[in-house]
Amino acid sequence: MNNLPIESCPVNLSDEDILEAMKEIRGYIDITTGDFKEIYGLAFRHALKRLNQSIRAKDVMSKDFISVGKDMDLKDVADLMNRHDISGVPVVEKDNTVVGFISEKDFLFQLGDQRTRSFMGVIAHCLKSTGCIALSIKDRKAKDIMITPVTTVREDAVMSEIALLLTEKNIRQLPVVDSSCVLKGIISRVDLVQSYCSFE
Repeated sequence: MNNLPIESCPVNLSDEDILEAMKEIRGYIDITTGDFKEIYGLAFRHALKRLNQSIRAKDVMSKDFISVGKDMDLKDVADLMNRHDISGVPVVEKDNTVVGFISEKDFLFQLGDQRTRSFMGVIAHCLKSTGCIALSIKDRKAKDIMITPVTTVREDAVMSEIALLLTEKNIRQLPVVDSSCVLKGIISRVDLVQSYCSFE
């Protein structure tokens, strides 16, 4: 089953997908518009099933990723995320093992009244306060606000598994790790959608 909205992305159907679809058509095939639509629909589902089981995290993950140490000052974490225009960053130990994750929502949660992680919730809280509310976390470290334990996927995780995790956890991206939990890459919802377009 497809777990991501990819209707706008054309799927490259293989001969095998079409043959598998044709096997599901009963009787003699007289190609009419209805027949073609049925074959295409079945072939499309076969293609999605094939892609969901054949594409792995290591095939589509971004290897050019940004990570931060757990003792990095939050002001430096925020500056790094801003400069690289990213919404989240893995937190790692010195050996590059993943110990947490910080997203924009985690910053918003710290700046709000602890009941909201929305931008407008922080704005509302800010307008009711005096001074800059960001000063309250100025001297804190990454480890103080990171989410832990962090949800990760292994390099050999298949598309369907990754999509399910992103959906169930309601997150935008996942750190990809090896068997020792060493960070190897980052995979996002965008990476998954693009992978459907580029893999045959």
